[in-house]
Amino acid sequence: APGLSRWLSGLFSELKMAVPWGHIAAKAWGSQKASPVLCLHGWLDNANSFDRLIPLLPRDFYYVAMDFGGHGLSSHYSPGLPYYYQNFVGEIRRVSAALKWDRFSIMGHSFGGGCSQFFGGKTAPWGSDIVALLRGLGSSLWHNSELENLLTYKRKVIEHTLQVEQAAQEPSRALSPEEMLQRFLKNNSHVGEECGELLLQRGATQVPAGLVLNRDRRIAWPEHTFDFISKELCAHAVKKLQAHMLLIKATGGFFDVRREYDADKGLILFMTDQLKSALGERFQFVEVPGNHYVHMNQPDHVAGIIGSFLQSRNRIPAQL
Repeated sequence: APGLSRWLSGLFSELKMAVPWGHIAAKAWGSQKASPVLCLHGWLDNANSFDRLIPLLPRDFYYVAMDFGGHGLSSHYSPGLPYYYQNFVGEIRRVSAALKWDRFSIMGHSFGGGCSQFFGGKTAPWGSDIVALLRGLGSSLWHNSELENLLTYKRKVIEHTLQVEQAAQEPSRALSPEEMLQRFLKNNSHVGEECGELLLQRGATQVPAGLVLNRDRRIAWPEHTFDFISKELCAHAVKKLQAHMLLIKATGGFFDVRREYDADKGLILFMTDQLKSALGERFQFVEVPGNHYVHMNQPDHVAGIIGSFLQSRNRIPAQL
C-alpha cells in the first residue's frame, strides 16, 4: 500500500549513539516530536526484530529500536569485560539520555522485556510511563535445581567465559548465506525462514568468503549474563513497580527456547501472579496464538493489542 511504503521508507532512519566502548546502533520510525517508544530486542537478536511489527502500529509515536551491545550493529564490549545483565540496563539509560528522553514507553521482547522492568519503578531517577512486554518475564528466576548448585554454576560461568575469549581470538568462520540461514534456523526453532533472513540482514556481515555473524561470541549463553534472583527478591521488586504494564504471552511461547528449565511453567505463573497482585488494574495480560517470535512471524496477532495499549496510555497524563 502507498501509505505503508511512505511509512517504511520516508520515516525510517539509522541512529548511532556514542558510548565509552564505541557506539550503540539503533533504527527509528516516525517523527522525533511524537511520544517516544524504545524497542528492546531479545537475546542474540537485533533491532530488525521489530521490522514487521512497527509498520502495523499507530503512527503517532516515535519508535526507536536499539541493538544491545555485542548485538546487531552495536559495538562489542572491550576485551576482558563481561556482558552482565545490568550492563544492558545501563545501555537503555545511555540511549534515553542521548535522545534526551525523560519519560518514554518501552516495548520489549523476551530478554528486552526483562530489562525494561528496571524502568517502571517509582523511585528511579528515570522512568517509563508504560512497559509493554512480549513474553519477557520469569526467565531470570532461579529454579530449585539450579539454586542447589549455585557456586558450581558460577564457577562454570567464569571458566566458560575464559574459553570463549580464547576462541574469539581466532577469525570467525565465514559461511554461505544458505548455510548461515540453516544454522540460524536450527538454533532458533521458533523463527521462520523469512524472519531468520531479516535478523541476519542486521546480524551478519558480508566478507569475501561469505557471511560472518556480527554478534560478540561472549554472549552465546544468556545464563552467563543473567543475575538470577530468588522468588522472594522478585516479589519484593515487583511491588515497587509503578508502570502500566501489558504482558503478551504466545500459546507456544518461551518454554524450551533457550534454557533447560524454561519448560517449568511454574516460574512464569508465579511472576504473572505477582504482577497481577502488585499492579492491579495497571496490569494487562493477553494470550495470543503463536510461538516465542509471534511479533515477527504473525505481527498482526499482537499489533492491535499493543497499539490500543499505547494509545490509551498516551491520552492519560503521566504521573510518578
